[in-house]
Amino acid sequence: MIMKFLRVFKIIRVAIRYGLDDIAMSGLTIPRTTRLLNAILFWRDISAPRGERLRRALEDLGPIFVKFGQVLSTRRDLMPMDIADELARLQDRVPPFPTEQAIAQIVRSLGAHPDQLFAQFEREPVASASIAQVHFAQLKNGRNVAVKVLRPGVRRSIDDDLALMRIVAGMVERWWADGRRLKPREVVAEFDKYLHDELDLMREAANGSQLRRNFADSQLLVVPEMFWDYCSTSVITMERMTGIPISQTERLLAAGVDLRKLASDGVEIFFTQVFRDGFFHADMHPGNILVSTEPATFGRYIALDFGIVGTLNDFDKDYLAQNFLAFFRRDYKRVAEAHIESGWAPKETRIDELEAAVRACCEPIFDRPLSDISFGQVLLRLFQTSRRFNIEVQPQLVLLQKTLLNIEGLGRQLDPELDLWKTAKPYLERWMNEQIGWRGFYQRLKVEAPRYSKLLPELPRLAHQALTKATEAERHTDELLKLVLQEQRRTNLLLGVAIYFGGGLVAGGVLALVLFAFG
Repeated sequence: MIMKFLRVFKIIRVAIRYGLDDIAMSGLTIPRTTRLLNAILFWRDISAPRGERLRRALEDLGPIFVKFGQVLSTRRDLMPMDIADELARLQDRVPPFPTEQAIAQIVRSLGAHPDQLFAQFEREPVASASIAQVHFAQLKNGRNVAVKVLRPGVRRSIDDDLALMRIVAGMVERWWADGRRLKPREVVAEFDKYLHDELDLMREAANGSQLRRNFADSQLLVVPEMFWDYCSTSVITMERMTGIPISQTERLLAAGVDLRKLASDGVEIFFTQVFRDGFFHADMHPGNILVSTEPATFGRYIALDFGIVGTLNDFDKDYLAQNFLAFFRRDYKRVAEAHIESGWAPKETRIDELEAAVRACCEPIFDRPLSDISFGQVLLRLFQTSRRFNIEVQPQLVLLQKTLLNIEGLGRQLDPELDLWKTAKPYLERWMNEQIGWRGFYQRLKVEAPRYSKLLPELPRLAHQALTKATEAERHTDELLKLVLQEQRRTNLLLGVAIYFGGGLVAGGVLALVLFAFG
């Protein structure tokens, strides 16, 4: 209890130190605290812009809050641009934990000491983050590997900090004027799911294995192989990769890497993942990308860290392709129709109003050359416009938009003249062609072929069953019809008898009245 109180006190102290109370309380509906009291109790550093102050505060609060800031930077549909840009600069680097703890974690997870499992295990870690750290090793067959070990006690630390975040999120939503729109509790819940997914290293290994299989024949991307006999939920072992960090352009040039080709390849890799596979690496910041220096794979991208991936179904890909193509044709009506057809905009939304809003948002972009247009900014503008029409932005598309911004920034850092539209357009048009026409029909036929091959031999039996059921139904119908006809004949007979006798009685009665009248 005392530890939680001290943690809360530290959060408050750091928040006030960097002036986060001013940022938050600018929209509060409760009275603001006095600046004089804050100045007396705490030393304040409020000279920097608000985004920078928030970033520095999260760094002071520790690795879990740094990770939260990184995830928060992906929600550009909710965050102001200056804050989202600054949070994207957060670096998840923390001091390594003792090697003895890493070894103990390996023993618990894999059932043996590293010296027994590996021919060689380096005690000194080569990388350390809030969730895990990495040691180099060598398998007994001579393969060089990297061993990623989960940080001890990280689950408890995460759960404690998440409990505090939920309390703060509830306060923000209740007291901040813009709190409900920002959905702080939903953001914390999303962060909770993201963190606990990342704590399962087996999930990360499976993501990496899937990406490797998707690019097995690629000349653009290298993905490390996973060694499943040395993997668990707390330890994963993968192929050791050798390369130069993508951000070190001087070293790349010195090694003879073609930066313009590298930039173009990066965009091609991204759109291949999105429109061909619907499965993309969603954490492609410079720290997770190397460029291979091995002779066999020289100049290719190397992807690392597969804790965050995005998935898109055919519906999502169709939405993206139609919006991109319509946007670059300036067909804003089609953009509006795509939103309504997708079901993300209410059916009662007027197409002309949404079209006008999209045009006002996007038309100014075309004052610049296509090579200067940001796909990520296009999506962001569409998301911001959509909010006015009560359109719920799908999480997978927000993740894609964040990744696209990373790719654009990386590509233009390598080649300022990079034309993303020229690189992306063939993929968009190819995907659209695969959805309609003979090519699309052929592709769907190939997907459905296994079902047809199983169904075809069963067709005679199924047809016989259908005919038998139809015959039985026809027989039952005939029997029912006979019963109806019999019942109808009986009813007609009774009615005739009633009319006969009833008519006689009536006639007799009339005759009696006549005789009585003239008698």
